[in-house]
Amino acid sequence: MHHKRAFGETGLNVSPLGLGTVKLGRNIGVKYPKKFTIPNDKEAIDLIYKAKDLGINLIDTAPSYGNSEERLGGLLKDTRNEWIICSKVGEEFKNGRSQFNFSPRHTRFSVERSLRRLNTDAIDIILVHSDGNDEDIVTNFGTLEVLSDLKKEGKIKAFGMSCKTLKGGLLAAKKSDGVMVTWNLGYEKDVPIINYCTENNKGIFIKKALDSGNAVLSAEAGSIRKSFDMILKHRGVSSIIIGTINPIHLTNNTLLAEKILVSE
Repeated sequence: MHHKRAFGETGLNVSPLGLGTVKLGRNIGVKYPKKFTIPNDKEAIDLIYKAKDLGINLIDTAPSYGNSEERLGGLLKDTRNEWIICSKVGEEFKNGRSQFNFSPRHTRFSVERSLRRLNTDAIDIILVHSDGNDEDIVTNFGTLEVLSDLKKEGKIKAFGMSCKTLKGGLLAAKKSDGVMVTWNLGYEKDVPIINYCTENNKGIFIKKALDSGNAVLSAEAGSIRKSFDMILKHRGVSSIIIGTINPIHLTNNTLLAEKILVSE
């Protein structure tokens, strides 16, 4: 992907597709239509190099993605400067279920732990992993304020929230560098957030563009193209995060995105 898009006004430029890595670290309690086996180290490094060869420079991870961060810390150690890494705070995955903690103390602990796990001096983007109570988190927990402090300290370069509600997403966007929202052919409720971010130079990552893989299984072969076409033609979108461990799916999705971007 020769095209790169700005993540708001952060100075970070990302490929229009980013690689989501939940499947590198966790295969229980995930919302994918098919079961999968976590890749071994050779398969994982092959996937990373395939993404790099395709021009992808954005990798999305989280503490709640099993041991995804630790694995990436090893896999990316020789090419760290070539990647934009987005991780999260707020959600932990323990004993087969999600637990949430948005306190300032835990937020700082989580970022410093992610720095160690990812084997890096600074994480490019940290997003709050919302439990659905977006407005409450933004208004009452001080989570974004701590992330702002960590940015001033140089431990992170940008911050925001992975949102689940329209009101909360708009609130989070106002107080941060950018947000991650859901957008696919069957879900367009977050589009006002995307429009707000576009008008106010905030970054936008799209999750569930393929409805967590359901579009791949759809009888309508063109559904992926329609979804990509709709999303990538919105000038405010920084990147679509695609969680895959299949190099063929990754290649096909990237080539499709390139075709759409060239036709603009």
